[in-house]
Amino acid sequence: MLKPAVLLFLSLAAGLARAEPISYSDDVEPILTHKCVACHTCYDAPCQLNLGSGEGILRGASKQLVYDGTRTKAQATTRLYLDAQGEEAWRKRDFHSVLDAQNGQAALIKRMLELGRSQPLEPNAKLPDNLDIAITRSNTCPTPGEFADYAQKNPHGGMPFAVTGLEDAEYATLEQWLEQGAQVSERAVQPSVEELRQVETWEAFLNAPGARQNLVSRWLYEHLFLAHLHFDGGEPGHFFQMVRSRTPSGQAIDPIATRRPNDDPGTEFYYRLWPIQGVIVHKTHITYPLGEEKLARVKALFFADDWTLDAVPGYGAQRRANPFETFAAIPARARYQFMLDNAEYFVRTFIRGPVCRGQIATDVIRDNFWALFQDPEHDLYVTDPEYRREATPLLAMPGQFDDIGDLLGLWRNYRDKRNEYEDLRQDAYADAPPADWAHIWSGNDNALLSIFRQHDSASVRKGLLGEIPQTLWWMDYPLLERTYYQLVVNFDVFGNVSHQAQTRLYFDLIRNGAEVNFLRLLPAESREGYLDDWYQNSGKLKMLLDYTSVDHRSPSALNLAGRDPKQQFAEQLLARYATLNARPDPINRCKGARCYREGLSKDLQHVEQTLARLTSRPAGGLKVIDQLPEATMLRVELDDGSREIYSVLRNRAHSNVAFMLGEELRYQPRLDTLTIYPEVLSSYPNFLFRLPASEIDEFVRQMEGVTDQASFERIVERWGVRRSHPEFWRYFHDLSEHIRATQPLEAGVLDMNRYENL
Repeated sequence: MLKPAVLLFLSLAAGLARAEPISYSDDVEPILTHKCVACHTCYDAPCQLNLGSGEGILRGASKQLVYDGTRTKAQATTRLYLDAQGEEAWRKRDFHSVLDAQNGQAALIKRMLELGRSQPLEPNAKLPDNLDIAITRSNTCPTPGEFADYAQKNPHGGMPFAVTGLEDAEYATLEQWLEQGAQVSERAVQPSVEELRQVETWEAFLNAPGARQNLVSRWLYEHLFLAHLHFDGGEPGHFFQMVRSRTPSGQAIDPIATRRPNDDPGTEFYYRLWPIQGVIVHKTHITYPLGEEKLARVKALFFADDWTLDAVPGYGAQRRANPFETFAAIPARARYQFMLDNAEYFVRTFIRGPVCRGQIATDVIRDNFWALFQDPEHDLYVTDPEYRREATPLLAMPGQFDDIGDLLGLWRNYRDKRNEYEDLRQDAYADAPPADWAHIWSGNDNALLSIFRQHDSASVRKGLLGEIPQTLWWMDYPLLERTYYQLVVNFDVFGNVSHQAQTRLYFDLIRNGAEVNFLRLLPAESREGYLDDWYQNSGKLKMLLDYTSVDHRSPSALNLAGRDPKQQFAEQLLARYATLNARPDPINRCKGARCYREGLSKDLQHVEQTLARLTSRPAGGLKVIDQLPEATMLRVELDDGSREIYSVLRNRAHSNVAFMLGEELRYQPRLDTLTIYPEVLSSYPNFLFRLPASEIDEFVRQMEGVTDQASFERIVERWGVRRSHPEFWRYFHDLSEHIRATQPLEAGVLDMNRYENL
């Protein structure tokens, strides 16, 4: 076998012998996608170095933090493709080059790669305990002139960081590319003829004249600006985003980079559909379908009724704070139904999030719960104009003003408005017919959603997954729309501590509203007991300080009886809505002797039957849960060469989730459970086990027998794929390939920033 040094020499010689230069698109970008993009994309890319596109690598790195929960002033936005174009423009924003050789020193990226290569990891060994790999670590972000000092202080700080590095041929290619001047000339995504036809159709619709069209297009833009749009009959891997441009259709797009999508874009602008450039990464890939059927649906929803508009509303803080007033002329039924049609998309935007590190929102939700929606025919905000008139002024949301000195006053003002609305709502529904099954929307398979939180990220799936959860949400139009505006449209990741605190505090009220609305479905006499369970200990104080009282008198029409009506409700929900449930789950809700999905081979039936022994058991009796991270992937390999991927999610229990700080004080680890499901249910895998199907009995037996860290480490040693595993990247990216094979529209590169050192 040739030694690595010989292979490197041969690779270099072969590269130098080539007549043509190294191509960024053909030679360099695939290496970056395979070994770098898993950490370096979105706002959580270390040092803001985004390697998912040519524009990103040319932009370079910055010392400025995006995630800074203590800053007192909002900072300038640094969104790729929007806030500046071209290398020189980014230099003026204090980004430094990683490609330029300076003062006789090699390019920063070359020196980082050399440092990483000089400290190879022991194959599949645990990393040194003193090597901080946490997502919250402090990144030094050295400039070229600071690199020598950085390397001395951080001998293991080279790239790729704390993971199996580049192969010799990959390293040689990058080195030769850098020696040739590191030219970046990526290929722009070129829409197909069919895509261009549909782009033209949609842009013509969005930019049609008339006040009604103007307002509808504005509402649609604010609800789809985050989407990765795809067309019926479009090319695989082609996605578009809706932007506001200074230029009309047929001309090159010149995007208007407002801080928020509902800020004033100026007097003359056009809605355009812009091809998304660069590598698709799963954490920001929130898809939405467009096509002729969708366009017909939009026209029917928004223009079938003969509503009128006196004047198009302007922009500004008040318009941002209360979209119910801004878009009051558009029928509420149309707005709500549009969101219900693709409810999974909208819940993904604020649960999975546009910012890639969302603890400001996720620490207000439990680790697993189900979400349902109120039927428009039984939503008083939709059906009762007088109630809507009274409620609308009370639905304004905070965060538009970020004066730190007035934080408490701003919060109290919006809290009191919200509670006044809740009192109005409670009285109105007390006089309405009691809720029954018809009040739960069941229009399509978006009606039933499951949410799983993993600390500062979360995922959403159609269907009811996992054990019957502690809490359920029942969202009506005001709840759904406020959550979307508060956490997506109005949220500014570059905002200051006051803005972020107001966002978090108000979302707490929204979650409480969704839980309390669900209680209307249960017998009146049972509601207080469930509230006491959801808001234990300090949660009771929050109930007194910030929430309104709950209706313990008005009846439900569901006729649930017995000691646990919530359990009865969930069981009846699963039975009544079985045809809508996109993901039946016999593994976590095993009934009888069959704990596996239909249509599996005998081997996989046995795998799932065996894995079911680990589900829905509290950590007090299954101690391995204490050792597991929040999102573990399990790769089960079968004799025929195929494999199945399972997510093993740790659901952490809390006495309540009602406070911004001190989450660890409310943590109840003995009540943690596991959800196991055959999909990749997180954008951020924390660890991966791989094993032959024939070893599933031994694997589960050892998992059940874990008593401490040492016994768990024996499992990791036998089946674990550590960051240092020689084939780490093959197994890690195979998770994305599994998504591509089973849900091709949802595929994207996964993030490894949270992959743990077990």
